[in-house]
Amino acid sequence: MINKHFSMTFFAITICSLLQGCVGLATDHRTFKKQFIDQKIEYNVNRKLTNHKVLEQHTNLHFISINGALLIIGQAPTSYLRDIAVKEATTIEGVVKVHNQIRIGNPTSLLTRSNDVWLTSKVKTALLGSDQLTPTNIKVVTENSEVFLMGLVTPKEAEEAVAIARNISGVNRVFLAFEYRTNHN
Repeated sequence: MINKHFSMTFFAITICSLLQGCVGLATDHRTFKKQFIDQKIEYNVNRKLTNHKVLEQHTNLHFISINGALLIIGQAPTSYLRDIAVKEATTIEGVVKVHNQIRIGNPTSLLTRSNDVWLTSKVKTALLGSDQLTPTNIKVVTENSEVFLMGLVTPKEAEEAVAIARNISGVNRVFLAFEYRTNHN
């Protein structure tokens, strides 16, 4: 179930990211080169696992990379398939760390995925309301009512984001995969 049309989607996302102009680039603490490398990591891991037919047919996996830290979320029916996915992902050039958050079980339903989109929107909206952080530095991903927060932030920004996400109705768990900035400017 890994998206067969990922190449086209990756291309579209890359173009849209570039067309958004300097707003996203000015607020993201990663360099443009690191942002590009993260997109390349996501593309390569998706492509590699899509070519692995058993994984493609029996899992529901998503990949998000920030500063070379790869978050893998979704479902696999067995620990064997989960372990194959993680092992394959660690071989991708540029991956420095893997956050394995693959749950053993059947893929989530369309209703669950729709709810996840709604929860992500609620968290992002709440982050926008905070004057303690720059929400564009935080990637919010939701899988089966679990919210995953990633980004290059200060410890104070991380605390604020977690406090906000934990107080959103419907969020079952908040998982942190932040990279911490050493300079706090």
